[in-house]
Amino acid sequence: MTTIDLNFVREQFPAFSEPSLQGFAHFENAGGSYACRQSIDWLDRFYRETKVQPYYAFEPSRLGGEQMDAARHRLAGWLNIGPGELHFGPSTSLNTYVIAQALRQELKPGEEVIVTNQDHEANIGVWSRLEDEGIVVREWRVDPETAELHPMDLEALLSPRTRAVAFTHCSNIVGSINPVREITDLIHDAGAWAIVDGVSFCPHGMPDIQSLGADIYMFSLYKVYGPHLGVMYLSGDLNAELPYQGHFFNAGNPSARFTPAGPDHAQIATVNGVVDYMEAVHAHHFDEAAPPEQQAERLRGLFRDHESELLQPLLDYLVSHPKIGLIGKDRAAVRAPTAAFTVQGQSSTELGAKLADRKLGVGVGHFYAYRLIEALGIDTNDGVLRTSFVHYTTEDEVTRLIQALDDLIQ
Repeated sequence: MTTIDLNFVREQFPAFSEPSLQGFAHFENAGGSYACRQSIDWLDRFYRETKVQPYYAFEPSRLGGEQMDAARHRLAGWLNIGPGELHFGPSTSLNTYVIAQALRQELKPGEEVIVTNQDHEANIGVWSRLEDEGIVVREWRVDPETAELHPMDLEALLSPRTRAVAFTHCSNIVGSINPVREITDLIHDAGAWAIVDGVSFCPHGMPDIQSLGADIYMFSLYKVYGPHLGVMYLSGDLNAELPYQGHFFNAGNPSARFTPAGPDHAQIATVNGVVDYMEAVHAHHFDEAAPPEQQAERLRGLFRDHESELLQPLLDYLVSHPKIGLIGKDRAAVRAPTAAFTVQGQSSTELGAKLADRKLGVGVGHFYAYRLIEALGIDTNDGVLRTSFVHYTTEDEVTRLIQALDDLIQ
């Protein structure tokens, strides 16, 4: 079994050699990861060499367009989708908003959309507001004891009137990796579309979107070592069916139909840096070359093995402490390395500040999963304390976090 070379990995991230960050341990990766060197280099190079309107014949313009096209094709390969099925937007929240406007035109009063109360608000609110057009919005609710979503509860909500179901691949609070293919099969059997939020999953390995069965799949690249950019997969069939939301002269261009504003050229070109990084990690750890989708599969395993090995001791500590209430499962193998919890008799905000004093960066709040925090009976003003890491995190950093928590929680 291949073991991750952390020295090599961390050498790819300038943050780990930045003097101002020495001694700091980043445990709020679910809110945004460090950018890899390759992404930073691409952004810098684009602004210096090709920061002009792209796609004209003169050289900096031509090169800028070629770099943008290469980014689209390369990332599509890693996601196992077609380049025309890949859309870039300012953020995942904006991408969901654009698709919601298309559904507002497409759906008829009395038809139904199902949302969950486990998701980030970006994958709930835009669909819920379709009620203004007479669309019926149903809620697939978590088990209040476990915070988990159960597919059988979704089955009870599905009907011939269901047109779309929006759910998360992995909650940014609960951490559990939901059985996406099982859920999308249920949705398709009911004749509906599956809209999947992959923001909290993708930092831990690029997904094979085709195997998941999603009609729409979205994630954010600033959590995957790259620029602040939203990525959206939209199946070719659904792309053709929904009314376009861009300029009328782009109505026949699959990759521009749902881009109402001009794309950020530099950030799209910078996506090459994310792919460069992934390719470098694959080449360092695996002898044989492979197509992009196979490289993605190998890195998912490499990242998950390391992350799970580090996560399990943290989970063991959290569930064993009498004052800590862990949200979600206590087995690392079935969840992402995102652990949210509350502490009896202690403010999440105050504890987060005390950890910050020890140079441990953790998140505090509801993390836009407001409805979930509310459903679990947690004070939404104080929220939860969230620790989240990725494959560049070390065992020593996790040990520091556990020791600090043990010192501070009395």
